[in-house]
Amino acid sequence: MINGLSDKEVIINKEKYGDNSLIEIKSNSFIKQFLISLSDPMIKILIIALGIKTLFLFKNFDWFETIGIVIAIFIASLVSTISEYGSEKAFTKLQEEASLIKCKVKRNGKINEINIDNIVVNDIIYLESGDKVPADGYIISGNVMIDESSLNGESKEISKYKSNKEIKYENILYRGSIICDGECIIKVTNVGMNTMYGKLAESLLVKKVTSPLKERLKNLAKFISKIGYIGATLVFFSYLFSVLVIKNNFDISKILDSLTNIPYLIGHILYALTLAVTIIVVAVPEGLPMMITLVLSTNMKKMLKHNVLVRKLVGIETSGNINILFTDKTGTITKGELDVIGIIDGDNDFYSNEFEMDTKYHEILKESIIYNVSSSYTNTKEVVGGNTTDKSLLKFIKSNYILSYEKTNVKHFDSKNKYSKTTIFKEGKSITYIKGAKEIIFPKCDQYITKQGTKRYFVNKKRIEEKITELEKNGIRILILAILENGYYIFIGLALIKDELRKESIEGLKRVKDANISVTMITGDNINTAYAIGREVGLVENSDDICITSKEFNSMEDSEVKKILPKLKILARALPQDKSRLVRISQDMGYIVGMTGDGVNDAPALKCADVGFSLGSGTEIAKEASDIVILDDNLLSISNAILYGRTIFKSIRKFIIFQLTVNFCAISLSVLGPFIGINTPVTVIQMLWINMVMDTFAGLAFSYEPALIEYMKLPPKDKNEQIVNKYMINQILSTGLFSSIICILFLKLPILYNIFKDKDHLITAFFGLFIFMGIFNAFNARTERINILSNLRKNKVFLIVISFIVIVQIFLIYFGGSLFRTTSLSLLEFEVMILISLSVIPFDILRKILLRKKGLKGGV
Repeated sequence: MINGLSDKEVIINKEKYGDNSLIEIKSNSFIKQFLISLSDPMIKILIIALGIKTLFLFKNFDWFETIGIVIAIFIASLVSTISEYGSEKAFTKLQEEASLIKCKVKRNGKINEINIDNIVVNDIIYLESGDKVPADGYIISGNVMIDESSLNGESKEISKYKSNKEIKYENILYRGSIICDGECIIKVTNVGMNTMYGKLAESLLVKKVTSPLKERLKNLAKFISKIGYIGATLVFFSYLFSVLVIKNNFDISKILDSLTNIPYLIGHILYALTLAVTIIVVAVPEGLPMMITLVLSTNMKKMLKHNVLVRKLVGIETSGNINILFTDKTGTITKGELDVIGIIDGDNDFYSNEFEMDTKYHEILKESIIYNVSSSYTNTKEVVGGNTTDKSLLKFIKSNYILSYEKTNVKHFDSKNKYSKTTIFKEGKSITYIKGAKEIIFPKCDQYITKQGTKRYFVNKKRIEEKITELEKNGIRILILAILENGYYIFIGLALIKDELRKESIEGLKRVKDANISVTMITGDNINTAYAIGREVGLVENSDDICITSKEFNSMEDSEVKKILPKLKILARALPQDKSRLVRISQDMGYIVGMTGDGVNDAPALKCADVGFSLGSGTEIAKEASDIVILDDNLLSISNAILYGRTIFKSIRKFIIFQLTVNFCAISLSVLGPFIGINTPVTVIQMLWINMVMDTFAGLAFSYEPALIEYMKLPPKDKNEQIVNKYMINQILSTGLFSSIICILFLKLPILYNIFKDKDHLITAFFGLFIFMGIFNAFNARTERINILSNLRKNKVFLIVISFIVIVQIFLIYFGGSLFRTTSLSLLEFEVMILISLSVIPFDILRKILLRKKGLKGGV
């Protein structure tokens, strides 16, 4: 007789092995998360720029520029913090749920209900159908069907039973799994963080790898810093050269006099330093952090409509750059639920539904299913109760039925021998229906039920056996339905059970493969079933495709896996640790890795992957560890996440082209200006408006660029590819230099002095020229096509923002007055200004044509 632990033994075991609670992971406070957001590489460079501006407070301090930088830092960091806040609370929900669960434990010879946190090693636990296993242990009495999907992601129930020989997988129950059928008693072997569940949860503490976007932004910050420092140095020396050399007409004696006039020299050095600082600040695209946060957050809302819930903003962009995707089968490629797709009778005839059967045979089949499952229909025709196999069988019976015969027992099953049976009394005699595994039941069947409902001996039983083999190769699970009569087994039929493909999975996989992303399916199924699904969905297409089992995978060295990884399509009978190993090896090879998962066992791999996709039907731990939750568990939705990721990265690049072109133009004017007698031709208040246009409004406009399916035809970006590529540099330098030349000519060409009434009109027009060149260049930046209006109607926000800027700019030109230092232009003056600013469009079209003629393909 089992008495369980005594109170004294409980205390001893608790001190020795610990209790059953899980460790608590503290999430970041709002303030700490805000401080973390300040470590963003682009925010850092803005902070440095702010420090420099503050340092030079004594000379021409620009309050508007400084306040603009402060606002940019604050808004970008605040929005990012709000979006990220709470994302690291990995186990909060799990712990809240776990603390409420009670279980039956035998102690001091009595059965008590205790909190699962109080379980200790060697406790005796009583479990029955519907219970969640509270700790790891082995069965000492009883047998059960167990659902381990929370651990391995597979919905198929597993038979567990008492073994008198040794402790092995067949009699071990793991924390987090659920009893589907039967009852048992277990002896606890591991508790708390020492359970498999706990160890998997502990691995979530692994630090998340740095996202490709953050790495690229870090490199961009360095790139921009170099431009700023080089520009600042050039401006510093060019200004001193102009006032010390050019102004003195290259007269050596005058130059020496200026150099020896210390107050005069220090004054100009300080002014040169101030100009240099201004260049550093101008070079910094303070709108970029806001734009990135904005483009990520706005696309979050769009993606939600496609059943994609983004938990971590950076996960969106990263998803667009993945070049290898490891995906689950169950629930993602397949529906994740079992369906009876047909019945085959003893004459080898197939029935896709019950209404194709003769009346007598139909009645026997219905009874064999209805009376031998634990599931039942509700008044609304919903199937409830029982395991997934029972549910699939009952769903096949769509005709009305009434349980009109008495059962001798609700259900008897033998999980070790893989069958269940029930007996009913009908018309004065008992009938026992049995269902079970083919290898257990079918060899015992010598007779079968004919279409007319009579019994007949098999003439060619081998035909059925060959059919079973053929069906199993095609990924179909077989269940035998039979009658047990006086010790003889009479065959009723084969129930063909399959986890069918999702309708959208074929299209979703095609889109992912078109995007040049390598796809590997990971499943707990056997290799034959997995291969059949892979072939059906279009994953396995030729003889070069590799399909292996977990055993084969784990017999390989990492170097061997690296050789086969590009061709690896299926990993069958996968173990929890296989996913994490695949992620590590792939990242070692330079891949940007996407990983899907729904079970607790998937959480470590989801967190370590560059982007983790958890499934909406999955466990809370998997969702907490992921970057993106696929609400409908659909591969097509994953492809939508990839599409939006690519769209976002392109939007960021378009904005960078737009802003750095303007910045390059401004730096060029500042460097060249002193040599040709041009000081900064815009006022502080004008610069504030220009910054709003180039930063805030432009960021808003580019944030709503449409997701074009054509992006899925492009190869993914290399992990080491910088955010600013050769195409972008070409456009920034070409258009930036052209814009600079236009600005200089506008201010220096005598012919323009004849067109404009006076210098005030010219300077007003220059203010408009700078803005309108930026507006027209926004059309150039948003597409690499010759047709700059391509897909423009799909970005209504862009049109609204541009229209708003145009209206405000015209208002400022005519009504800005002394505040904006503007004077009303005549119609001719306005037309000339517009035509000159419009020249950036034909110039950029010409640039694109020349690039194509040289065979230089590319884009953002």
